Amino acid sequence: MSCWINGHKNNQINITDRSISFGDGCFTTIFCFNQKAIMLKEHIIRLKNDCKCLKISQPNWNKLNKHIKYICKLQNKNKFIIKIIISRGNGTRGYSSKLINNCTTIIMIMPFPKHYKKLQNNGVKLFISSISLSRNKLLSGIKHLNRLEQVLIYQEIDKKGYDEAIVLDTSGIIIECCTSNIFWRIGLKIYTPILSHSGINGIMRQKIIKILSKSYFHLEEIKAFPKILLKSDEVIICNSLMPIFYVNYIKFKSFKITKKYYSKKLFNYLNFYK
Repeated sequence: MSCWINGHKNNQINITDRSISFGDGCFTTIFCFNQKAIMLKEHIIRLKNDCKCLKISQPNWNKLNKHIKYICKLQNKNKFIIKIIISRGNGTRGYSSKLINNCTTIIMIMPFPKHYKKLQNNGVKLFISSISLSRNKLLSGIKHLNRLEQVLIYQEIDKKGYDEAIVLDTSGIIIECCTSNIFWRIGLKIYTPILSHSGINGIMRQKIIKILSKSYFHLEEIKAFPKILLKSDEVIICNSLMPIFYVNYIKFKSFKITKKYYSKKLFNYLNFYK
């Protein structure tokens, strides 16, 4: 794995960096193909918005954008991943950030997941996670560095042997999957969770919403309990790396039911535009 910190090739970070002490920062993960960062503009916008929400001093975005493009040109793999982390920077003991003015920018190059192609072709298996997401409207939608909930959820995924897990908030409302956003279809109506108190507003989620706003489908962001998925004709999940997977079935432990899905109408429609 190659890594650049504040524009210099380096794989060591200052031990006082607040990303280590407090998870004080945000990140984005970019799919790269043929030496090009896909949807780079949208990822930079995400980082700008998240830094603003967290009140982190922002890097030189134009310089960062050029550096990412330069790094992409150095790669010889046709598919790879770039992860960008913006930390508040180096600090001292304690939560206060009033004396911290220089953020830390980290760029990492990582291999593309080999199993994603198989999952896109064959579909995914989901279950309802027993771990709930906390509700916090100040952090909702932000891809911040505090991901302990997702770490615990993925331990559950690994233990059960599924591909992904649907995650609810503490009120039992559908929010997302562990590493992806979720949409479901009933007829020509498409639904996706409102992310006003929990969850991440993913880049691919944003793109799908734009596509569907101009389609013959009717899209609605709603608050819904898992039982709505039992009535659905189709379920898809997405993130910027996948980018779209169709769901084969969902295991509902509380209902003692496994719901299978056969239609790929929405999946095929979105695949045409992605």
